[in-house]
Amino acid sequence: MPRYAPSSSISYAFGPGPITFAVKWIIIANVVMFVATTFGPGALLDRVLGLTPKTVLTRGWVWQFGTYMFLHGGPMHILLNMLGIWMFGVELERRWGTSFFVRYYAVAGVGGGLTMMAVSLLPFASMMPAYITPTVGASGALFGLLLAYAIYWPERPILLLLVWVPARVFVMIYGALALLNTFQPNRGIADAAHLGGMLFGYLYLRGGRGGFLAEIKYRYLKWKMNRLRRKFDVYSGGRSDWDGRVH
Repeated sequence: MPRYAPSSSISYAFGPGPITFAVKWIIIANVVMFVATTFGPGALLDRVLGLTPKTVLTRGWVWQFGTYMFLHGGPMHILLNMLGIWMFGVELERRWGTSFFVRYYAVAGVGGGLTMMAVSLLPFASMMPAYITPTVGASGALFGLLLAYAIYWPERPILLLLVWVPARVFVMIYGALALLNTFQPNRGIADAAHLGGMLFGYLYLRGGRGGFLAEIKYRYLKWKMNRLRRKFDVYSGGRSDWDGRVH
């Protein structure tokens, strides 16, 4: 991205800039869990913390909806997910603030898990592996971040296979691929979780900051503040000889 200096020289910077608080700790938590599964009892941790629909239903291990997004299946898996969270999450956290960003990230991640669970219960043979195999990875939450990024910066260019495309096109392509691949057998990728992260993220934005209800609240508060301001305006003499306001 070019940045213009006062001297008309051009400098280039890669990425969104300094890392933000929540993004930093999300990455640290994922790296710690990756090290723990790589050099520790990885199979046990995957079984207990990874999202396995059969285990949730038969044993009630509902915490897996939250813990599965901190586990990863290999170095490239975690590298790509953490890179995406850094690239798209930093600007969103700056815009929303840490509190809303963390809530949104959790909703998208848990929503991806819920969607994966729902799809695994469909009466298709291709869904049987998803029902009995642990799902791991932060991709559901990441896809939620991608959707939000495209909503706020739809024309921001993103590199896709050596071609720059607008963010909205980038997200539409990835969403369509996830939808097409959801019911493909033996892919080993939780495409339904990707779709779920986008869907739940969108629904959360509709009801949260930047959503329809938030807009109504903002308009009402603005109207109320303007009404109070007019009520307490004090003028010296008549309106014709004073342009300022004393509060």
